[in-house]
Amino acid sequence: MGNPRRLLALVICLVLGGGLTAAVLGASRAAGPHARAAPADQVDIRTVPRTPAAAPAAGPDASAGSVAVACGRNEQGHYNEDNLVVSPGLRSGAHHTHAYVGNLSTDAMSTDASLDAAATSCTGGDRSTYYWPVLRRPDRPGIRPHESSAAHGNEGQILPEASVLVEFRGSPAGKVVPMPRFLRAMTGDAVAYTAGSAADVRARWGCSGHPDRSTTGYPRCPRGERVTRTLVFPSCWNGLDNTAPDHRSHLRFPGAGGVCPAGTFAVPELRVSLAYEVPAGAAIALDSFPEQRHSPRTDHAMFVNAMTDRQMAEVVACLNEGRDCRL
Repeated sequence: MGNPRRLLALVICLVLGGGLTAAVLGASRAAGPHARAAPADQVDIRTVPRTPAAAPAAGPDASAGSVAVACGRNEQGHYNEDNLVVSPGLRSGAHHTHAYVGNLSTDAMSTDASLDAAATSCTGGDRSTYYWPVLRRPDRPGIRPHESSAAHGNEGQILPEASVLVEFRGSPAGKVVPMPRFLRAMTGDAVAYTAGSAADVRARWGCSGHPDRSTTGYPRCPRGERVTRTLVFPSCWNGLDNTAPDHRSHLRFPGAGGVCPAGTFAVPELRVSLAYEVPAGAAIALDSFPEQRHSPRTDHAMFVNAMTDRQMAEVVACLNEGRDCRL
């Protein structure tokens, strides 16, 4: 009789133990590894010093205009885990989710020809693609597509953009020349947390009510203010290449006074400004590679220029003539 009783006890222990293990693993997966950003990444915007004027004074030959491109705020729900600029042809190559405006077909398999033939969210017909990592509420469960599919700790409710401003600006040092069609560009550093250098950290975070303050951390904004992200792209082109093996060296940032490095030419400067409705005190987390721990310093964005030659000529003329235009 003793052996059957011991066997029954062993079976019960195994069943209970297996259930407990499954419950623990399930809870762990729901939260995701490192699903929340570190407390040190949270910054009260009211403690951030005011930012001095960053733009250099315009010279006599400056291209002082601006062009706003009306592309909506991803009302179509265009998301995927691809990165056409960095890992073309590789499905889910980003390991985190990107949000898009502009070209409605963009994914890892896109080509110049497919981009040129696709529909766009931009009301003026710009078929370029503009995209960036999504921002999430990790304290809220994700129930819609892409709110858990990226895995790698990138889980939780995706915060929709309350506003998206796509804007091109000129150069304070002189005139700009057209970007070539299908130029690929990126800004920011998706591996900044482990890179050991902040050289490529470009995104700036802020609050809508404090436009003169910015930080590389997640801002804690006063009630009623929106969280903002500003991503500025390099605007000095080598005149030869649409892309480069490192995705960077064909485009560089201007130096002091807005002057481009030797051997490069000023092209329209792309600036993407995003804003989000975030309840005061709510946790937020940027999608990232797992080892990057959702650091706000890893914020980045990508762009493929699919404007027609005529559209790009309009942008350049507007900037060089100092006008404020919409495309």
